Amino acid sequence: MTSPAQIAEPHDAAPGPDPAAVPALAIEGVSHAYGPRRALMDVSFNVQPASFTALLGLNGAGKSTLFSLVTRLFGIQSGRVAIFGHDISKSPGEALRLLGVVFQPRTLDLDLSLTQNLLYHAALHGISRREAAARSAELLGRIGLEERAGSKVRDLSGGQMRRLEIARALLHRPRLLLLDEPTVGLDVKARADIISHVRQLVTEQGIGVLWATHLFDEINAGDDLVVLHQGKVLAKGPMSRVVAEAGAQDVNTAFMRLTGAQVMPGGGA
Repeated sequence: MTSPAQIAEPHDAAPGPDPAAVPALAIEGVSHAYGPRRALMDVSFNVQPASFTALLGLNGAGKSTLFSLVTRLFGIQSGRVAIFGHDISKSPGEALRLLGVVFQPRTLDLDLSLTQNLLYHAALHGISRREAAARSAELLGRIGLEERAGSKVRDLSGGQMRRLEIARALLHRPRLLLLDEPTVGLDVKARADIISHVRQLVTEQGIGVLWATHLFDEINAGDDLVVLHQGKVLAKGPMSRVVAEAGAQDVNTAFMRLTGAQVMPGGGA
């Protein structure tokens, strides 16, 4: 990734589009295959700034593949991905500096302290040591772990580790946050804490969020919803509209009708 920087001001002579009208994330006709196996087929949807979009799908639906394409871990075979108007294939530096990511697998160094993990990430983004230390202290305070700053990560609970990963993803001050099944393996309270924290980022900081999940109870009525099944988008839009168009009373039943999947007890798909 390139060093983060402030977004350039448009030239007076050629004003750009209204920033509020540009999607935080635009996925346009994206397809991807692993040899003969097609993982994504003509996937298209947008994530708006200052919004929470839930990407709902069973394991194997293609959610992680899509995240790998957006973050450029995989090259795009077909289609286009843009972050605040920056095509990730043509302008990867400008696009990725606006992006923060929390992957499903843990990616923290367990033998480093909380602060050391944050400082290492900051160095990768070209943030000065002094600025990185200030941002790290601020973020640890926000997630309630300032007193654990010098502790090794391995001594944290699963929920605390997730909060630290979110703090790390925000260190370079992105405007779009991607989270891939971030509550997997957490207890009920830790799950609720993580979801509440991310929703606060949307309302208080105007961050656009794409939250991949297979759990219905992580989706609120006011969220945007994308239903991904076997690599295809089956429905997208405000959750209330998706549910209504499926002729259902709730997201559980809507998902079952759209995909033919069985609803699992406990809020899972």
